Amino acid sequence: MTRERIKSALESLLFVWGDPLEAKTAAELFNISAQEMTEIMRELASDYEMRRSGLVIREIDKAFQLATDPENDDFITRLCTPVREKRLSQAALETLAIVAYRQPVTRTEIDQIRGIKSERVLDGLIKRELVEEKGRSSAIGRPMLYGTTRNFLALFGFESLKDLPPIEDVDSLLQDPDQLTIPMDAFEALGGELEKED
Repeated sequence: MTRERIKSALESLLFVWGDPLEAKTAAELFNISAQEMTEIMRELASDYEMRRSGLVIREIDKAFQLATDPENDDFITRLCTPVREKRLSQAALETLAIVAYRQPVTRTEIDQIRGIKSERVLDGLIKRELVEEKGRSSAIGRPMLYGTTRNFLALFGFESLKDLPPIEDVDSLLQDPDQLTIPMDAFEALGGELEKED
């Protein structure tokens, strides 16, 4: 199968799949290596960029997703009903920031940093697939370790954890959580109750 034929098929797959498609999973469909698939995906993304397409291919933690070009957001907004937004609660924002920057981290460490118990907030973030268990610590009692998920990366538009803003920018977000909002459709998909948690 030619490279161009693979790219054509990938466009269809990315369109139908919707969620980030792992390079490894896509590679198995074409009987090629994950590395070669990653190269083809990046080449396809470059093709879109060169022709200034209204669609882009985002790379998210060794997976790829078809999305609209952010430069066209204004036109999409004019066509569609404006999307309402909900904030993350201060507690959820603090906990998520701690997990993102300190991962893998235990619940006790999160509690110590926040100065308050975080069990309910952490459970809510896990339920909504923003945080997940990453194994157990070697410390006494072998407490659970937590880290962020691929869904976290996709929701906030990060390709990888290396794209997290500098820690000083996070401090300003914690002081002014109005800066960080989630589109209502994404928020409802996560359960729509983060702002109610303590």
